[in-house]
Amino acid sequence: MSETILKGRHAVVTGGGRGIGRAIAQALTDAGAKVTVVGRDRATLERAVSEGSAHGAAVADVTDPEAVQAAVKDAVSRHGAVDLMIANAGAAASAPFMKSGPDLFRQMLDINLLGVTNVTQAVLGSMTERGFGRVIAVASTAGLKGYPYVSAYCAAKHAVIGFVRALALEAAKTGVTVNAVCPGFTDTDLVSTSLDRIVAKTNRSREEALGEFVKHNPQGRLIDPAEVADAVLWLCGEGARSVTGQAIVVAGGEI
Repeated sequence: MSETILKGRHAVVTGGGRGIGRAIAQALTDAGAKVTVVGRDRATLERAVSEGSAHGAAVADVTDPEAVQAAVKDAVSRHGAVDLMIANAGAAASAPFMKSGPDLFRQMLDINLLGVTNVTQAVLGSMTERGFGRVIAVASTAGLKGYPYVSAYCAAKHAVIGFVRALALEAAKTGVTVNAVCPGFTDTDLVSTSLDRIVAKTNRSREEALGEFVKHNPQGRLIDPAEVADAVLWLCGEGARSVTGQAIVVAGGEI
């Protein structure tokens, strides 16, 4: 990938301190963009900056609209208007539906859906005025199919896909594209924590627990975060200007 393909672009990556977000930040930086990572853990964000994955960091909880607006304002003051918004921050909670109360559903919707809409509202006006922008939500295969014991998470991720499809139509003539990338189970801290939980609850080995995840992928493996980052990088480029309202699946043929 050319080191100048995104030169002059300013990208904001939420949840950019680790996992898929960190991989995306690195890919965009390598392609020449100025990258600001946003998240709740300042130390993790500053590590991404010090290790060369990003150029700046802003602390904000994406479920808080005012904090998001402040973080974007700070990022703009340092690196200029935001051209590329990568709404990656998210979380997953597992529970049988009958033990998934309203609070769990609200929690999943707050982080996974409002975490996308809040950051989009913070940048869309400026993008529209300038006639260029990329809004990319990192959703999940759980936005396109169901999985047992994560009904709240699946509902929230399905909502993200609906949002992307609707906003893409609103923004179609503005120069702003709106898309989602939908990874399958990816080799991140989130999956590692889930594996630990399964091992603790079921007394199965870690290998057996991992088998429950990779069985969904016809290629029989976890997705590499860099593969998700490559899909995001393509969507950020000029060659994807006619791609909008899409849910790009990175899941080894699962969908």
